[in-house]
Amino acid sequence: MFTFNYSEGATIFSAWGMWFIVFAALFLFNEFSRRSKTGAFISFIILPTVLSILWFTVLKEKTYTDWFHLAKVYSATAGCIGFWFIRHYKKKDKNTGEVLWRLSEKKVALIFPPLILAINIIEAVTRDFQVGSLGLMKDLFEGEIMMSGPWNYMNGIAGILNIITITGWFGIVIRKKTENDKSMDMLWPDMMWFWIVAYDIWNFAYTYNCLPGHAWYCGFALLLAPTLCAFTLGKGAWLQHRAHTLAIWCMFAQTFPHFQDQGKYQVMSTYNPKIYFIVSFLALVVNIAVFAYMIYKIVTTKRNPYLKELYTDLPRYQEIKSLGEPSIFDSETSSTKSNKQYSETYK
Repeated sequence: MFTFNYSEGATIFSAWGMWFIVFAALFLFNEFSRRSKTGAFISFIILPTVLSILWFTVLKEKTYTDWFHLAKVYSATAGCIGFWFIRHYKKKDKNTGEVLWRLSEKKVALIFPPLILAINIIEAVTRDFQVGSLGLMKDLFEGEIMMSGPWNYMNGIAGILNIITITGWFGIVIRKKTENDKSMDMLWPDMMWFWIVAYDIWNFAYTYNCLPGHAWYCGFALLLAPTLCAFTLGKGAWLQHRAHTLAIWCMFAQTFPHFQDQGKYQVMSTYNPKIYFIVSFLALVVNIAVFAYMIYKIVTTKRNPYLKELYTDLPRYQEIKSLGEPSIFDSETSSTKSNKQYSETYK
């Protein structure tokens, strides 16, 4: 699947060692940026400002300053800033200090997370279809050696299904402050573990298909770091973790572009058609399964997954929901009661 740059002195130990360093750094950065307002301000305001100055001055001849790379790093950072406002912004009465409203209680604000997620997926789907249509056979295209095939179309369809199965965004809530966690993470209870797994497999297939020289880091490590956090320390906030780790990786790759493009730590695809086919086929099958399950839940619950939460009866949903502040959009007494019972059980 991957081949290490042995001609530049790479070994299995150095390649895997650097992978673990990248993975650990992404995980730890996410912890720093999510735990406090100050950490987020440093990470997504001060750091990109300082780096931007460097990119256009002392690093101008070494880094990428074309619109594509700049759009990628700034859009990822903008997503983090948007999520930060959803988590923390609130309007107070000037005289009494009473909180009049919170941004997380505005439906128009809650459309932002699924919208930016869907746009990100659409961009990748478009790229997969484009590469598939070019008929490339280990040919250089826009700085990457690529190989076109049916895998591009399979994975493109998988990405479309991944967008369709984004559900329950009006159920997004803010994590309650506790003695152990004051992060106020942006929790998305209806974003279930199986959707996250389907996304990760699809996105890895995308990087393998369209960014074969970067898939080792920005496919493998960059996908696993936020997923691990979402299942452990920062439960329920996968999209926030994904945005944070993506932003810092884009900043790093923009500052040190040759890290993954040449030298000892460069890792390339083996360009084996069978592997391409298997990875994209797996992405398609898994996303079809998630889509089929969503249809099953729609039929049995008679819920609109784009206006309401769909998976409210699942234990994982109830666990995440119990971690969040009460939502003004909770309209069903039975769901609220179920969450309360779950919370009391797991105290």
